[in-house]
Amino acid sequence: MLGPADATRLQEALGLLQRGEPARALTIVTTLAVRLPREAPVQHLLALARRGTGDLEGAAAAFEAALALAPRDAALLGNYGNLLTKLGRAADAVPYYRRALTEAPTHADTWLNLGIAQTAFAPREACVSLERAVELRPGAVNAWQALGGARRAAGDLAGAEAALRRGVELNPDAAACWLALGVVRRLAGDPADALACHARARRAGFVGPELDDAEAGAWLDLGEPAQAHERVRRLVRDVPDYRPAHAMLAHLLWEHGAALAPGEDPRAAFRAALAARPGDRPLHYDYLRFLLEAEDGAEALERVRALEAGGRDAMLACAELRALELLGEHAAAGRRFAADYASFHADAGFMSLYVRHLLRTGAPDAAAARAQEALAFAPDDQSLLAYLGVAWRLLGDPREHWLCDYERLVGEVEVEPPAGHASREDFLRAVESTLTRLHTAGREPVNQSLRNGSQTSGLLFGRRDPVIAALRDAIAAAIDRRLAQLPTDETHPFLRRRERAVRFVGSWSVRLASSGRHVEHFHPQGWLSSAFYVALPPSVVAAETDAGCLQFGQPPLDLGLGLGPRRVVRPRAGSLALFPSYLWHGTVPFVDASPRITVAFDAVPTP
Repeated sequence: MLGPADATRLQEALGLLQRGEPARALTIVTTLAVRLPREAPVQHLLALARRGTGDLEGAAAAFEAALALAPRDAALLGNYGNLLTKLGRAADAVPYYRRALTEAPTHADTWLNLGIAQTAFAPREACVSLERAVELRPGAVNAWQALGGARRAAGDLAGAEAALRRGVELNPDAAACWLALGVVRRLAGDPADALACHARARRAGFVGPELDDAEAGAWLDLGEPAQAHERVRRLVRDVPDYRPAHAMLAHLLWEHGAALAPGEDPRAAFRAALAARPGDRPLHYDYLRFLLEAEDGAEALERVRALEAGGRDAMLACAELRALELLGEHAAAGRRFAADYASFHADAGFMSLYVRHLLRTGAPDAAAARAQEALAFAPDDQSLLAYLGVAWRLLGDPREHWLCDYERLVGEVEVEPPAGHASREDFLRAVESTLTRLHTAGREPVNQSLRNGSQTSGLLFGRRDPVIAALRDAIAAAIDRRLAQLPTDETHPFLRRRERAVRFVGSWSVRLASSGRHVEHFHPQGWLSSAFYVALPPSVVAAETDAGCLQFGQPPLDLGLGLGPRRVVRPRAGSLALFPSYLWHGTVPFVDASPRITVAFDAVPTP
């Protein structure tokens, strides 16, 4: 039993902990725990002291011992939830927070911590928790900032902005809140306003690499790659352990290197960083992703082999398999797929690669079976649906038509010119002029489908430019008309998700030069995808061939399946093609001095 002297010592340890001296506190409370192992307050303080000294696993053991003694202690439950979140076990933390709230339902900090934990894996639930937190403590800037983060994760950029603006109204010097607001403004398509927010964060004293990172992205969206390059170079030089900077620099040099750093290999700085930090496994993974996007299978495989000594996980397995396929080593890939299946069959990314391999190696029946197996736990995975359609086509299975139905599911809609424009042609000229100013890259992004062209940076439809805003609204109206024509079918992967309203999860413009094209691809992040034709080369308009056309149903040529397109759509300026994101599509190259300019987006149903 905790006597007066022990209580005094416990209070002394608590005071040390609160003053930032966890090691001294731990010395006292460890002695108490030896004598009083069944006192919940002692075990609780032991857990907090261990956490303060960095012994997180030891802290977890002490928390569990304390909870066995006091399972309804709200503070204990909440603190254990905080530890689990810090350990990267946010989902495991949620039940403890909920138990704490059962005991203390108006404890604002617990609602806040619950929402922060939920944001990573259940952002809509996080919004509910954090809305309760700000209701209980409306002046808490950190709660408004967390709510902004959750709403952003849930795709509600307007709601995120509202929460973050409330945070900076409460405290104009809330530097982290200004930074988060700038990120949201950039995602909404207003990089100029994003930079203004970042300037406020800097004036308020924000210190950290995230600010240069955010500013670099905003400058890139504004068509100022030199400004972005300056900030990313500074990050790589001054904060070499800030991982995102290395990938950003590589991508920046890939697209703009001819102007920014002629002759520099986009891989060079990445390789130097890895040489300096050989034990940084996440950085190695970032570089692997870049190599695979650049289709450098040889170096990717070399890197995988070196990393496997530290253990094999789904990321390494997928990287090795993609590298082997890039190198044409399909037999070796097949052996690895068979060996890895037992470990990674619950990983949708691994299964998608496996299905692709089975198609490439002439086993469409097995490909269909594996795709259907994975769709049972990942029913909205667009890659699995894309490959399943190919497998069924090879098998002559009539379900290919049911899934893809190119005549019904691919729609062409006229986009009406908005008020203030004399004609469709007048509006399209205004859009073309606006988009041309945004195409500043010297080549295509490393991880996109276009070849011999450029793609705009950032979210196109969020820009405050009046022409872009008018285009967005006109396209939204065209989408509404199209969706109204489609039925709902609870058995169909696309039609069962049909809603009257959608939200854009990505929007951009592509400018293809002569001989440019899109290789066959699908859109993994979308539900509904698109191509709006802004400007077409004269040769495409007049062509009697398929030059410049959009074609559906042809799988990638590197699968070697010999399958042609199922439907070809001839582009018309002012026309919008809409289709399920999982449909394979690409374009036929054209030859012309004039570019082919389009706008595209991905959309998902609004819940």
